[in-house]
Amino acid sequence: MKITLLTGKTFDIQAALNMDIKIIKSPKAKRLTLRIDTKEHLPILTIPSRCSAKRAVEFVEMHRTWLEENLEKIPVAKRFENGEIISIMGKEYTINHCPQKRCGVLINENTLIVSGAKEFMHRRICDFIKKNAKEELFKKSKILAAKIGCHVNSVSIKDTKSRWGSCSSLDNINYNWRISLAPKYVIDYLVAHEVSHLLHQDHSREFWQCVKKLCPNAAKGRLWLKNHGKELYLYE
Repeated sequence: MKITLLTGKTFDIQAALNMDIKIIKSPKAKRLTLRIDTKEHLPILTIPSRCSAKRAVEFVEMHRTWLEENLEKIPVAKRFENGEIISIMGKEYTINHCPQKRCGVLINENTLIVSGAKEFMHRRICDFIKKNAKEELFKKSKILAAKIGCHVNSVSIKDTKSRWGSCSSLDNINYNWRISLAPKYVIDYLVAHEVSHLLHQDHSREFWQCVKKLCPNAAKGRLWLKNHGKELYLYE
């Protein structure tokens, strides 16, 4: 990006640094700041209006090691690929991309057949998983709710970045679509967790007893999410 100097000349900071960096010139900024956009995998430099290009370059160079180290730590987002084996609601399927077909996405025994152009394959699989999750998780939630004398009003599938599920006082349950990719016992735990909130809107001793009653393997499912949940978040 080229910025205009106080002299009226322009200066290309990216070229001077020899790196990809997003530059924001803000009249509200009081100082130089540097952060990393983890989604775009890109450093972001905010420059005050009356900051020299030389000072901006020196500032980034001073933090270059920090930038490089933290950029390397950012996990690379995953996309569903042809031939990949994925788990959907506890059952494994091999993705088979068949561009010539006109079936959208469908399950044929242990195969997930995906039609259409390759560039749309990931999105189509995501849409299929979300639709399937809404149906299956609603069924599971209703069955468990009935066991404790409760009712599930509705189930929604969300794309949350930090929560696996939530339950409102109106008996509506939200689930993160990525939970569909987890093992069956993990899904069972999460459903038991959210359904238990229909009866206990807290995390009291009685709540956890209810969770265990609905899902004897709750501790195992909870531990799996703690240790491996971040891997599912790589799918966007």
